[in-house]
Amino acid sequence: MHYRIAVGGATGNVGSTMLQVLAERGFPAARIVALASARSVGRTVRYGDTELVVEDLDHHNFTDTDLLFLSTGGEHSRLISPRAAAAGCVVIDNSSAFRLDPEVPLVVPEVNPAALDDWAQKRILPVANCSTIQLAVALKPLHDAAPITRVVVATYQSMSGGGRRLLEQLDAELAQPVQDGAPDAEPPYAHNVVPQIDVLLEDGRSKEEWKMAEEIRKIVDPAIRLSASCVRVPVRVGHAEAVHIEFAAPLSVDEARRRLAAAPGLVLQDAPHATPWSAAGRDPVYVSRLRRDDTVAHGLCLWIVADNIRKGAALNAVQIAEALIARPDFAAHCQGRQASAA
Repeated sequence: MHYRIAVGGATGNVGSTMLQVLAERGFPAARIVALASARSVGRTVRYGDTELVVEDLDHHNFTDTDLLFLSTGGEHSRLISPRAAAAGCVVIDNSSAFRLDPEVPLVVPEVNPAALDDWAQKRILPVANCSTIQLAVALKPLHDAAPITRVVVATYQSMSGGGRRLLEQLDAELAQPVQDGAPDAEPPYAHNVVPQIDVLLEDGRSKEEWKMAEEIRKIVDPAIRLSASCVRVPVRVGHAEAVHIEFAAPLSVDEARRRLAAAPGLVLQDAPHATPWSAAGRDPVYVSRLRRDDTVAHGLCLWIVADNIRKGAALNAVQIAEALIARPDFAAHCQGRQASAA
């Protein structure tokens, strides 16, 4: 069966990569429509060897769309996603708008594919935070070997995680002469690291740090306690994470290596160590520097890297869709809609 596809936010970093990934993986599309805001209507975007003319997302009729891949901001998604879902379309949403909705599954296909059993409840399937996805892929095989009780993670997140605007800001700052800082000035991103992503909450955490903790509990296990420090670094693509894991029972480095090496979507890379530069443009989650943490009874440390635009957004969305179209109930839903439109 082939599916009628729309990609919302097709001119953005994630949307354009989404079109690339759909073409690369040969997703069974009967038709693909590129959608974006009114200011982008009429532009063209690439889908494999084809150029698509961008249409207006806000006024699109979703009654003849089976799957909408949506890559816009959360506020926009809260308007578009329910409207598309009400028309019978299933939305795979890259924003944060619905991730923690208790009636909506939050799926990383290598980790919790069974959560897709609830795909029809609201017909909205969020994509987790990019930093959460790569962490979940690495935690799951270890958690299956020995229950994880606590995770402490420091993230080093690239500028593309903040969208095209941050990339343009980085380029502008890099073009300026390096200047001494001022304690009360807004810190630049170039030649710097900034220890805040998203707004600060009342408890001192940033919203990004809060999201990671809540999403890991929803995807992997609600019993896991997680403390995050999320930092923006002047790297264009690729998020890195230094992770300290505490287990309820012993797990040797050798057994952890065996579990990670066998895990889907993950590459254990010892030399050279994985970096954002080496992960950029690639699909896997990379793990390096696996070692014991002797400061706790049962602890391991590791370094995790992934391309935040591909695995952290576009690829994970397409993998959700691939898992979805393998389900007979979803195929029947789309067959019924397509027959009605014929």
